[in-house]
Amino acid sequence: MTASNEWLKVESIDLEAQGVARNAEGKVVFIEGALPGEEVQVQVGRSKNAWEQGTLVAMRRESSQRVRPGCANFGLHHGACGGCKMQHLDASAQVAIKQRVLEDNLMHLAKVKAETLLRPIQGPTWGYRYRARFSVRYVAKRQTVMVGFHERKSRYVADMRECPVLPARMSAMLTPLRELMMTMDQRERLPQIELAIGERLEGPVTALVLRHLEPMTDADLQRLRAFAAEHGVQWWLQPKGPDTAHLLDEGGPELAYALPEFGLTMPFKPTDFTQVNHHINSVLVGRAVRLLDVAPTERVIDWFCGLGNFTLPLATRAREVLGLEGSEALVQRSRENAARNGLAHKVSFGARNLFEMTPADVVAYGQADKWLIDPPREGAFALAKALADLHAEPQAGWQPPQRIVYVSCNPATLARDAGLLVHQAGYRCVSAGAVNMFPHTAHVESMAVFERAS
Repeated sequence: MTASNEWLKVESIDLEAQGVARNAEGKVVFIEGALPGEEVQVQVGRSKNAWEQGTLVAMRRESSQRVRPGCANFGLHHGACGGCKMQHLDASAQVAIKQRVLEDNLMHLAKVKAETLLRPIQGPTWGYRYRARFSVRYVAKRQTVMVGFHERKSRYVADMRECPVLPARMSAMLTPLRELMMTMDQRERLPQIELAIGERLEGPVTALVLRHLEPMTDADLQRLRAFAAEHGVQWWLQPKGPDTAHLLDEGGPELAYALPEFGLTMPFKPTDFTQVNHHINSVLVGRAVRLLDVAPTERVIDWFCGLGNFTLPLATRAREVLGLEGSEALVQRSRENAARNGLAHKVSFGARNLFEMTPADVVAYGQADKWLIDPPREGAFALAKALADLHAEPQAGWQPPQRIVYVSCNPATLARDAGLLVHQAGYRCVSAGAVNMFPHTAHVESMAVFERAS
């Protein structure tokens, strides 16, 4: 085991924002709070045959990339918020690390190297988070209610009074929210508040979705209405699953986000999946459409289309776009968004399980010149495998897409699928790059472009 007085040189950093070093015995040591280039002493908390894990306790050489965290809730101490693990690292260095993670995953997991590295997509590092899910816990011993994210490596809720990754107005609302929850009759049966902020010319629309395990009392409903009037928010109530969420009082402005490059407005409900970072999403969509390079005569398929985040922008460029998603409810919302934006004549949508696609299923959806794939963390293995199988056994009258843009929220599953596309389906990885959708966190979003090999 690493001795308490041993000085370790930190060689790299992992995606959990832990410094990585080796002790005198050659064993790998993961160190919370340490950065590459630093020399530190460690208090070991866990020790296995191949590695140890500990916490930084002393430093005699500091990294030039170390910065002062911008949030009072950040730290290694008990009770610190576990939401943003990289605040002690310069923001530009965070992006460089995420780009390296993407490259390493492609090379080590798939033996794929992008021909060109795309410039990382990045933007504001504070006040960017337009969606959040806060836990609510009544702590009887302290006679108080906590509202916020979980503590680092704990099921407890951090004692948060502010959160600078939220817009300032919402950060300032955390304390009033705590005070409100404390007054509620059912404060022990209100486990969660989900935040969603929409954009309007008149100003932002802030929706708060309250998960409640028992029917709300009249007194609690009046407390919610008073809070909404004072703070300019709209309350939604969610008695069970996300589909049960409904406005407390009808008539409030709808939530929407904008894609100004395409002249589109995308309405959504607060429990719909939309991107946390509206600014980055707008830039991401623009780049994806340009990289796909769609001509007015071409047909495009958008796999995992969601609310039409990519489908509708693509429809402003293409002859026809087909959007496919696993949920019939989401497909219906996509149709509504297309109609709202005057694009219903150029798009169609379908609902099916995209994790169980076969070559025959892919062929049945018809030939498309270009594909856009934007899957959840599980990736798009079935689609990539179907393309590989169709490359091995071509189907008469069907040709694979000439170009694919793959938007990923998990570099490991992107690498897995890239391996199939490059080594078995006849594609080249022409470019790839990181997307800093979640500054100060270890989350890596990315994008890769594949073209048919000549």
